Amino acid sequence: MADVKKIATRESYGNALADCGKDFPNLVVLDADLAGATKTSIFQKAFPDRHIDCGIAECNMTGIAAGLATCGKVPFISSFAMFAAGRNFEQVRNSIGYPHLNVKIGATHAGITVGEDGATHQCNEDIALMRTIPGMTVIVPSDDVEAKAAVRAAIEMEGPVYLRFGRAAVPVINDKPDYKFEIGKGVVLKEGTDVSIIATGICVEGALGAAEMLSADGISAEVVNIHTIKPIDEELVVATAEKTGKVFTVEEHSVIGGLGSAVCDVLSENAPTKVIKIGMYDKFGESGSAGALVEKYGLDAKGIYAKVKENL
Repeated sequence: MADVKKIATRESYGNALADCGKDFPNLVVLDADLAGATKTSIFQKAFPDRHIDCGIAECNMTGIAAGLATCGKVPFISSFAMFAAGRNFEQVRNSIGYPHLNVKIGATHAGITVGEDGATHQCNEDIALMRTIPGMTVIVPSDDVEAKAAVRAAIEMEGPVYLRFGRAAVPVINDKPDYKFEIGKGVVLKEGTDVSIIATGICVEGALGAAEMLSADGISAEVVNIHTIKPIDEELVVATAEKTGKVFTVEEHSVIGGLGSAVCDVLSENAPTKVIKIGMYDKFGESGSAGALVEKYGLDAKGIYAKVKENL
């Protein structure tokens, strides 16, 4: 994997905003004194008159963005996921969600791969929080290609969108001529017949690695990338579950309220199937390198492989 290109999706986010700034003159970006870390500084350099640093005041930033949306702008608010979704939940719910305003939320530094910043900054609850807001679209890109496509798609759609990005550099897996991103549509990355591994975000790459390891054991694993948690691709989730009869979900998030819960909601109503959820099991993260934490909590290829083997 040493020769595989790696890019942090927060970097992709900043680059996508700058690229889209040329095509969307109404695009405005707001940041809470973290432009360097969230990479909105890339947009700031290109369009200084359309970037607003609101200081360490996420809730005020959300109110400003809501006002801009009512005036025809397409505002992005940016901060770490812990602040953009956590500290800011009431304002997102009442000022963006309730009036269904066209505000986009770029949340970076999500999950345990924030690393050394530790549990206070490792937001493993944001997908669950954002899923509960009526009308909120929730997107979790798996790599650089998907992150850039997601930003543009979010701008082009009307309504609130929560986009989740990471701090650590991750392999580019979607750099293919036939790649197509569509909000609400999952992607089958590998066909299989024995078991389905449904993954999101950085765990998609790990799921593909686990599938290769399972193949060596004679187990055919289907790998599905669900980049849009809400609205989730119900048709694809049901189809893969009915095809294999065994489903595992993988996410860099709590197993409570995230991708796994969304998949279970779909299957319990449409195609009752046993689901094993792989993620953070009702616990906080800890300080450490991103790679060491992903390995410790079983979110890498080896961890996913072991969990599947244990439960087959």
